[in-house]
Amino acid sequence: MGKLVGKGRSIFKRFFFCLFATLLAALLVALILIVWPQEKLQEVNGIKQTLKLPAAPAIVLRDNSPVSKSREETCTFHRCFNVYDCGYNDQTTISVYVYPMQEFVDENGSALLLPISKEFYEILTTIMESPFYTSDPTKCCLYVPAVDLLNQNKLRLKETSQALAALKWWGDGSNHLLFNMLPGSVPDYNTALDVSTEKALVAGGGFSSWTYRRTYDVSIPVYNPLTAEVRLPEKSYLEARPWLLISSQTGLHKEYRDVLSRLDPSMFLEVDKCLDTEDRGWDFNTRCHEGRKFQYPHLLQEATFCLVLRGSRLGQTALYDAMKAGCIPVVIADSYVMPFSEVLDWKRAAVILREDDLGNLLTVLQSFSTARIHAMRQQVTFIFNRYFRTMRDITLATLQIINDRVFPYASRTYEEWNDFPRLGSGSIRNPLFLPLMPPVSQGFTAVILTYDRLETLFEVINQVAKVPSLAKILVVWNNQEKPPPQMSAWPQIDKPLKVVQTTQNKLSNRFLPYQEIETECILALDDDIIMLTADELEFGFEVWREFSDRLVGFPSRVQLWDNTTGKWRYESEWTNEISMVLTGAAFYHKYFSYLYTYNMPGDIKAWVDEHMNCEDIAMNFLLSNVTGKAPIKVTPRKKFKCPECTNTEMLSADVTHMVERSECINKFTEVYQAMPLKTVEFRADPLLYRDLYPPRLKEFNDIGSL
Repeated sequence: MGKLVGKGRSIFKRFFFCLFATLLAALLVALILIVWPQEKLQEVNGIKQTLKLPAAPAIVLRDNSPVSKSREETCTFHRCFNVYDCGYNDQTTISVYVYPMQEFVDENGSALLLPISKEFYEILTTIMESPFYTSDPTKCCLYVPAVDLLNQNKLRLKETSQALAALKWWGDGSNHLLFNMLPGSVPDYNTALDVSTEKALVAGGGFSSWTYRRTYDVSIPVYNPLTAEVRLPEKSYLEARPWLLISSQTGLHKEYRDVLSRLDPSMFLEVDKCLDTEDRGWDFNTRCHEGRKFQYPHLLQEATFCLVLRGSRLGQTALYDAMKAGCIPVVIADSYVMPFSEVLDWKRAAVILREDDLGNLLTVLQSFSTARIHAMRQQVTFIFNRYFRTMRDITLATLQIINDRVFPYASRTYEEWNDFPRLGSGSIRNPLFLPLMPPVSQGFTAVILTYDRLETLFEVINQVAKVPSLAKILVVWNNQEKPPPQMSAWPQIDKPLKVVQTTQNKLSNRFLPYQEIETECILALDDDIIMLTADELEFGFEVWREFSDRLVGFPSRVQLWDNTTGKWRYESEWTNEISMVLTGAAFYHKYFSYLYTYNMPGDIKAWVDEHMNCEDIAMNFLLSNVTGKAPIKVTPRKKFKCPECTNTEMLSADVTHMVERSECINKFTEVYQAMPLKTVEFRADPLLYRDLYPPRLKEFNDIGSL
């Protein structure tokens, strides 16, 4: 009996030991699950994927739960974004924190928000795998809630607003980034997300100029998942395409269809959705026209231009589809804010017209030159592949734009955003491939164009010869009826002097790449510019060394649009803005002499030689078109004068001069099919030139006086 009792006690002890061990193990597991970040299985399109996001307990939303306030319409970057939360450890990259995955349930435990979409899943994983991500919410610049707002049709607006307000660091929404592609819902289809977002920054796909908060929101493309997996055969951007224009959107307004029906059917093809009479379904990847069926979006590769019209929503997937097919989009949707328009130059990749111009559409498109079409196609492909192709590309472009706002001194340049890499060397900053400044030891060559003004010519030579960086003077004698003087009659200077006599009297002779020019830098001078001092010319050369792909000079001009005549007007009066530097006194790289002589677009060079005018305007057009940059004005002169020159000797004294100059600008704009001149408010001045310091402390003393 005693043995049985002892055995029973032993069994009882083992039972309690096992029970205690089991409870202890369960407690440890529970603690690990609470403390350790969890991976959440997410159902995306029927496929279970592991979402590598920390999980958090569910949040219960009741009817009386706080709701975030309505959208702050007056937000700008400087008013609603707290930059003081950015830039820890002197970094130039914003830090982005992604909220843990949370379920929002009612009092009965039922989910109030739908599971996240595949597209939003890609946004979150892209951020977490990017250099912008941080896991520390106390040291982040930007918060991204794990709440899918991409498609407003799938949102419960009140509950979604409550969910945002319940986020731990929401506050008033400042420094929060929300992604949305399909704003609005029937019947209004608003162009901004209808959820109460307070001061949150919205990356949206359907903004109009009325709802887009400039410098704050980011306009993004409307991604089309139905064509994202479609692989289109590669086609050269140089190929000829059978259709000038194709319209493939479905459900267009009757007014648009009435206008489109009057367009020439030999150049324009309009297709619509195909209705299958057997199952009455609709295959998104097909389009029909008069019983003929086409594969979509493959059809768009048969058109030079693809029409993107306003639909029920302002932002359309038709833009994404057209660019995917390498088709130049023609966007006709008044007030639509183009995707990433803050940094992308859409004039290079799309045709944007007013809705009132829809009837004249084909006439406008026929005016595009073959060269411009090829360049635009190339730009379309570049923009799509870099910023549009996947949700990852869209997300990273959005974060980079915000990063450029926060750290403008380290932001990407226009060229880095818009120029496609060539020869594996990255974006081209200037066409000269000069990573460093040209050496000062080479100096510059002064090229002086003259006809028969010896007195002022000799004064110019004597003045230029005093410039320390002058390497050589080359006089271009443009008079075929009278030979230049004997060399003994020329000024005696300590720099080489060479005279070249031309065979024809042409203004373009000043830009010939003469073999006598051995320096990279050329100073183009007129023979009557006698007022420039040696200090001014030396300083101008120093400025050019820092901006060797620009036209750097003294007299500046600007072109203005005349609403009365509907044309450009040449303006010589002083303004804060400039777009041209005249080559009567300007520095430029010898490379551009070759471009001017051998690669000038259209008949511009012949026009200049025929009219004996505007060679300086032609050079400004050429440089701005090639580099995409404005010229640089130096020295503090408000208006360039030549007081020693008599008016009767000057070409600009002719009363028809200004009219001819305006005609030149309009002619050149017609050739370029654009206005390449860049307007800028900038002038380079030497340090201390206006300050009352002793002359020995100033490097350039003789600057500023006429």
